[in-house]
Amino acid sequence: MQAITTIGLDIAKSVFQAHGSGAEGNMIIRRQLKRRHVLAFFQKLSPCLVGIEACATSHHWSRELKALGHTVRLMPPAYVKPYVKRQKNDAADAEAICEAVTRANMRFVATKTPEQQSCLMLHRTRPLFIRQQTAVINAIRAHLGEFGIVARVGRTGVEELLDAVADSAGSDDRRLPEVARVCIAALGVQLRMLKSQILEFDRRIMAWHRSNETSKRLDEIPGVGPALATALVASVADPKAFRSARHFSAWIGLVPKQHSSGARTGSAVSASKAIAICAACSRPARSPSSVMPRSTVPSTDPGSQRCWLAGRPRSPRSHWPTRSPEWRGR
Repeated sequence: MQAITTIGLDIAKSVFQAHGSGAEGNMIIRRQLKRRHVLAFFQKLSPCLVGIEACATSHHWSRELKALGHTVRLMPPAYVKPYVKRQKNDAADAEAICEAVTRANMRFVATKTPEQQSCLMLHRTRPLFIRQQTAVINAIRAHLGEFGIVARVGRTGVEELLDAVADSAGSDDRRLPEVARVCIAALGVQLRMLKSQILEFDRRIMAWHRSNETSKRLDEIPGVGPALATALVASVADPKAFRSARHFSAWIGLVPKQHSSGARTGSAVSASKAIAICAACSRPARSPSSVMPRSTVPSTDPGSQRCWLAGRPRSPRSHWPTRSPEWRGR
């Protein structure tokens, strides 16, 4: 059997698909692998080039295969799709990956370290708890509103509602039945637990920021705080993959996406990665020039911008502290 030089690996939860080719590009092996047999399969092979789509669990498998001596290249799935010939199945996807990884003009994704993925998990778990906190607050207000018990808008209003419900337990207030009071008390416990967990994540993000030299250097940029600095360090595995700052801005999504043909030019806002990186911001991260005419773009002194996303004034509804003394003291 000819030596295998390139393998396209289509990863999944349980069943993987491998497609191997030789130096001339001819197919040598096509095999379906169970998850528990993947590492054993690659241990028997001589070091070769392995292509994987940059999707869920791809960074884990990249680190595992690199430890076995293979050269691993991660590729965006959108760049692999044009190489799929027909139908949509694992074998066709693995063959397309094997073909795409050998292209000279293919763009690859750097493998993230476990520390970077852990920091990204912090940035994704905290907004999840914030959404759960908002849901609990809305539930408390809606349930009490059915009994005619309301409070002012804001978080302090919710605390006033919970205190009023607790005080009415031993009083003559009959507006709230006992069963409803028990439900509101349980929601109050859940709300306070979520708040304490969110504060704990704030402290952990600040500790990660202080332990990372690159994050501290980014924090010195006007308009950049610990939240944005840690998110950038965790999201960008290898800054050298970008040829210039313009390419980095385009990757984040801070520039319009081109949609042109011939003499007709057009653009559309592309902020998918900006939303992913800036998940804690209350609004999508977009460049002002991409959503309003150039003549109406406000000229703001960069030194006065305090939003954790550079170039955008902080939203009054933003949940993230930036470079305030209170945030630095945590």
